Amino acid sequence: MKKLISNFLLSLLAAISINGSQVFAQEKSIVVSSTTSTEQSGLFDFILPIFKMKTGINVKVVAVGTGQALDIGRRGDADVVFVHDKPAEEIFVQEGYSTKRNEVMYNDFVLIGPKSDPAKVGGGKDIQAAFQKIASAQAPFVSRGDKSGTHAAELRYWKSAGITVSPSQGWYKETGSGMGPALNTASAMNGYILADRGTWLSFKNRGDLTILVQGDPKLFNQYGVMLVNPAKFPSVKKAEGQAFIDWLVSKNGQDVIASYQIGGEQLFFPNAKK
Repeated sequence: MKKLISNFLLSLLAAISINGSQVFAQEKSIVVSSTTSTEQSGLFDFILPIFKMKTGINVKVVAVGTGQALDIGRRGDADVVFVHDKPAEEIFVQEGYSTKRNEVMYNDFVLIGPKSDPAKVGGGKDIQAAFQKIASAQAPFVSRGDKSGTHAAELRYWKSAGITVSPSQGWYKETGSGMGPALNTASAMNGYILADRGTWLSFKNRGDLTILVQGDPKLFNQYGVMLVNPAKFPSVKKAEGQAFIDWLVSKNGQDVIASYQIGGEQLFFPNAKK
């Protein structure tokens, strides 16, 4: 009898092991290289469980600056790239690293600064004029300095303001970090900083910082998503990656994105082209 029970238990354990291995082997997953704003705003924590529940596909996010996220795609180390620097994304497609860029959603950039506002930019809607005042006052300004979409936008605003900035200037500090850590630096320094609204709304360590400039059409912040070209990188999970993109731009995916709020305020506005 003991021998029969022992054999039964061994068979049961073997069956569990085999079935468990099959389930593990069948688990579908993709790697998405994305900007820190989609992660640090809490968007991915909100939408990815819903996507997995609908498709069974697990999404691993590598959150870095947009420039780095695109470089990860260029190495074939991601299946999907989800970022916010349209000119750089279009170059990514032109270079053949993807065959199509899909617009997903937008929000906007805001200029954050101390309530004391030494550069006197508060209440304005002209980002170019605000940057000119900050440079003229040599007020502390914190830049991400990480080749992210936010950093690229910031540099465009300095250029349009006719100002050349450099870390050699005492008032201009580059952190080389994501949006959250850069905001922490600005909070500690009581400095000005350009941020995406989504990360700002989810940021807790505000100190004396507040939104000072918003509403300029130039502050529009578009996000796009692209499948890394499987013809260039055969390891790309084409079906699963395309399923993620198709869901993001579908009515269901767009509705889920629109429903993400913090404190009753919507962080991202879906605008996928129908």
